[in-house]
Parts: sequence; structure tokens; C-alpha cells
Amino acid sequence: MISKWSASLVRAGRAVRGSSAPVTYSLIALCCVLFLAGPAAGLNPAYGTGDDLLAAQRACFRRWGVIPAELFEGSAASALTPATALFVHGSWVHLLGNMLFLYVFGAMAEERMGRVQFILFYVGCGYLALLGYAVANADSEQSLVGASGAISAVLGAFLYLFPRARVTSLLPFLFFLPVRFPAWVVLPFWAALQWLAAGRASDGPGVAYLAHLIGFGLGFGYASVRYGRPTSPTRVKAAPAPASEGENKP
Repeated sequence: MISKWSASLVRAGRAVRGSSAPVTYSLIALCCVLFLAGPAAGLNPAYGTGDDLLAAQRACFRRWGVIPAELFEGSAASALTPATALFVHGSWVHLLGNMLFLYVFGAMAEERMGRVQFILFYVGCGYLALLGYAVANADSEQSLVGASGAISAVLGAFLYLFPRARVTSLLPFLFFLPVRFPAWVVLPFWAALQWLAAGRASDGPGVAYLAHLIGFGLGFGYASVRYGRPTSPTRVKAAPAPASEGENKP
């Protein structure tokens, strides 16, 4: 059994190294592995069940997630949480929604930016997005986890780099029929949904839409300063819905 798992990991590693976007696929793999091994997935018997499992989940979110009220106390551990929170997800829907968006938009952005620049961009913008949310909600005791701030930055950069790329979207009000629109239609529409949701959001459990907006703005701004004219039209290979599961406040 161990040899089979080892062989599978070796094959997966070779596939990632041979791909055109190894950083994107490595980020997806890392987030999935950490989720499956942690308490949020509910699959690891070491965390128990029932109240024990819930306690383990809360402890995990508080240890690795961002807690705005504790972030600015000056401790090194708290200062690192906007980075560690990018690799922690609160539920299966949270994880799968984020990874779908990263898979769809991350590969093309990585190819355009380059591997080293892309990972620095991803972590840096994700850190700043969560930091911005913490500044705006400095009294909040809710832990914040998820990669959506970084992924929103990828969406912002994608909008600038590939504005005419045609994106397949599944729209609920069209009974989830797939329709194709250019990125300059789909992604601003997504951002508008985040803006509207942020205006109705409270400090309680849910989605931190403000982190999405900050990340999106950072990504678009960075790409507009760093790169020249947008790339010629292309097609995006997958079909996301117009809004993702966001930064989770368990």
C-alpha cells in the first residue's frame, strides 16, 4: 500500500513539473492535502467526532487563521497568520470553490508572469488582502481562513492581462446553462457581486467579501503597473460560476 501511494506521489510530482503552470497546480495540491489532513475535512480519526471534532476545528482556525483583534499585538506568530491562513479552508465547499477558480485563472496568469514572480504575487497579495480586512475590522474576534484574497488578486491580474479572453460561466438565473463572455464582462460582474455582498455583510460568521475586493484591486493594480498592453484574446478552459466561496469566518 505504501509503495502504491509513493508511486502515485511520484507520478503526480512529474506531472506538475512537466506542466506549464507548476506553481498553480502545486498550490492546489498543497491546499487539498492540508485540508484532508486537518480537522475541517472530518476524515482524520485522530481529531475524533462530535464536540471533539468541532473543538479541533476551532483550535486549528484560531492557530493558523487571522484574528484581527490579535493581529496587531506585536507577536511574530500573529504577524504570520495572513500568510498561513491562505492554506487553510473551513469546509469542502470553501476549498473546492477556491481551487476551481485558482485552476481556471491561475495557470494563464502564471504563464504570463513566470513561476517565481507568480508565487510572490500570490502570497504577497493574499497577505495584504487579509491584512486590509483585519485593519477594517480590528475589533473582530472571528478567525479568518482561506485563499480567496490571493485568488481574487489572480482574477484582477487576469482581467488586466487577458481582458478579451472568453470565460465560460454558469449563471444561476439562466438555470446554470453555460454561456461564454469575455473576461471584461465576467470578472467586473464578479467584483460587483462582492461589492454588493460586502455592503450587507456583518462581522459574524460567513464570507469576508472585503478581502476579495482588496485582493482584486491589488491584482489589477499590480498587473497594470508591471505589464504593458493586455494579451491577445484566448479562451479559458474551464467553467466557473460568477462568484466563489470566499474567505471563511468559521
